[in-house]
Amino acid sequence: MSQLDGGRLVAKALKQEGVECIFTLCGTHIQAIHDGCIDEGINIIDVRHEQAAAHAAEGWAKVTGKPGVAVATAGPAITNTVSALANALRNWSPLILIGGRSPVAEWEKGSLQELDHIEIMKPVTRWARTVLETKRIPEYIGTAFRYAIGPKGGPVFLEIPVDVLSSRVDETGVIFPTKYRTTAKPQGDPHQVKLATQLIANAQHPVVIAGSSVWWAQAAKELQQFGESAIAPLFLNGMARGSIPPNHPLFFSISRRFALSCADVIMVIGAPLDFRLGFGHLFPKEAKVIQVDFDPYDIGRNRAIEVGITGNIQAILKQLAQEAENPPQRARSAWIERLREEEESIRRQDQQFLSSSAIPIHPLRLCKEIADFLSKEATIIGDGGDIVAFGARVLPVNSPGHWLDPGPMGCLGVGTGYAMAAKLARPGEQVLLLSGDGSFGFNAMEFDTMVRHNLPIVCVISNDGCWGQVKRYAQPLGQAVAVDLAPATRYDKMVQALGGYGELVQKGDDIRPALERAFASGLPACINVLTDSAMTYWDSR
Repeated sequence: MSQLDGGRLVAKALKQEGVECIFTLCGTHIQAIHDGCIDEGINIIDVRHEQAAAHAAEGWAKVTGKPGVAVATAGPAITNTVSALANALRNWSPLILIGGRSPVAEWEKGSLQELDHIEIMKPVTRWARTVLETKRIPEYIGTAFRYAIGPKGGPVFLEIPVDVLSSRVDETGVIFPTKYRTTAKPQGDPHQVKLATQLIANAQHPVVIAGSSVWWAQAAKELQQFGESAIAPLFLNGMARGSIPPNHPLFFSISRRFALSCADVIMVIGAPLDFRLGFGHLFPKEAKVIQVDFDPYDIGRNRAIEVGITGNIQAILKQLAQEAENPPQRARSAWIERLREEEESIRRQDQQFLSSSAIPIHPLRLCKEIADFLSKEATIIGDGGDIVAFGARVLPVNSPGHWLDPGPMGCLGVGTGYAMAAKLARPGEQVLLLSGDGSFGFNAMEFDTMVRHNLPIVCVISNDGCWGQVKRYAQPLGQAVAVDLAPATRYDKMVQALGGYGELVQKGDDIRPALERAFASGLPACINVLTDSAMTYWDSR
């Protein structure tokens, strides 16, 4: 009879769940888990800061739709992950954090890195527990995956004391849970579905907004089918970007504010009515709102609704497509055409910035050069404030799960972790990290991780020497304090020093050649682009 320690039970349980890699940083409390992962063939990506490990685990979830796994040792290693877990919680990202802990035999004696992790983790996770018996490790890991996956996903935390991990048990006495999660997809109430399709069909100016839950439900195809059946304009935010091809006649992006101002029926699918939608107050008071989500809590939150449908979003979208009634063609065609005119008008206004030859480089020119260069299969990660807004405005996203940004928590520093996860999941595709100079500083040392693990990611920094969003807000108030960074800092040389490729760019015409050289280098790369901090674009809007 074979004897297995707790670390190998962790690895076997992860392997059974289909885990391909873990993101971690070494520590004596978790060494047994690392040993187990080596035995089970699970790839170990060791980073330079535990925050980056947790960001990478969330990035894996965002790219693959499957839970990402991070492993951190005790004490400060666990507290280092808190921001990343809070971010994943707001994003509904399925993330498993396995933490070490001081030995049970030494609790409350003052052992190394002793800390009550559970109380810290409860506010930033959906579930947090301690394993106190070695043979129950697989059972607890199964439960962790159950909570992380859903129906409303999110981060979970499971801590295992070092003596529980090092203890050995007879494998025959260990139960590895199997077939314990349903694949059922509950449909929406048929009556509510019928009401929703009738409202959309009879609307003069309908608008459909789809958010991240469409991605988590893997419902991109169903969303497009519904939009086409209802002949309704589609706007995407969050992880839903890429669910509709950018050239689709019903896809719109930059005319949303205008569309909402005119809308008489607004359907919100898998997107909370949070600050990104003005808490629903951007909608006309007389507009009828339809909300579709998997969590009843989010239905009607911040804004009264006409119809609310809960259930699996993929299943509900299939119902909606089947029930969709043909709208009056003439009126609907006129509405679609009016929105297209608005989009084209806004793009004409942007053109002066997209083609600007000004020095420093305008951020929209930077984003246009990137858009013209990248392949359709590229994964784009946005990490920052203004530059992410510029990027979302200009960069096309051709497939779901190919645009990642911090999300509603606004947690800067996610970029390197997200990018590493994307490159591991899609080794044959371009991965580009578009970063602000401020956000770059949070986890820039992960370029060392990229070099060590041969992850040729290209990072383009919009280097305007300041915290742009905050500065733009503070300047009119006369309190622009602590918003400036050193001008023209050579972040490219830092990446070169770590073994990557680096290049400074000061002219718009030099951006594309720099991109070509960076991707051709086969190394983790940094293109450090000096951009305009005057924010003339925002001033003109």
